[in-house]
Amino acid sequence: MRVLSHLFENNKRWASSIREKDPTFFERLSGQQNPEYLWIGCSDSRVPANQIVGLLPGDIFVHRNVANLVVNGDHNCQSVLQYGVEVLKVRHVIVCGHYGCGGVLAALGQSSLGDLDAWLLHIKEVHSTHRRHLDGLQIPAELHDALCELNIIEQARNVCETRIVQNAWAREQIIDVHAWIYSIRDGILKDLNFTVTSPAEVQPMYANATDSVMKKRTHR
Repeated sequence: MRVLSHLFENNKRWASSIREKDPTFFERLSGQQNPEYLWIGCSDSRVPANQIVGLLPGDIFVHRNVANLVVNGDHNCQSVLQYGVEVLKVRHVIVCGHYGCGGVLAALGQSSLGDLDAWLLHIKEVHSTHRRHLDGLQIPAELHDALCELNIIEQARNVCETRIVQNAWAREQIIDVHAWIYSIRDGILKDLNFTVTSPAEVQPMYANATDSVMKKRTHR
């Protein structure tokens, strides 16, 4: 029977190295989690939330799915958001996608992918919403990058419009919602100019962020 023994060995070395640097780390970590950030990201194995922002286990509460979607019918994502906001009292909700996203690329294609098709419909809707601008991009890589960015901004707006976040703002809980994108090519994060702290900011910030995505390409 294959038990992936090399991963258990890796784990022992990792735990040992942490204890060498900080003998009380696991004792503190096991006491409670008190993260300041909720990260909603892509399931892509090349985008590890803690590592790319230089934070330790316990510092970020994480939810990941294909193409970092925030969908009303996704009880998993909604439950994570509710727990993060109402129980952990996170201060920031970060929706972070990445360039080269396979889910976004698949949504641009015409091939059927079985059960995944229903999930990708949410990205196709983003494409449809911005089709007037996206159809002007003749280079496939440019189109892909632009849709990756627009999808992240759309999902960040979806976070803002959930009952969970709206109720939190109504009771004057401080929550900032951010849209970021990560480049696998160089490991650098980029802010997509969408940081919302109240209901009144949602639409203006959404319009500004989506306009910025297209303007930087049409003015090259």
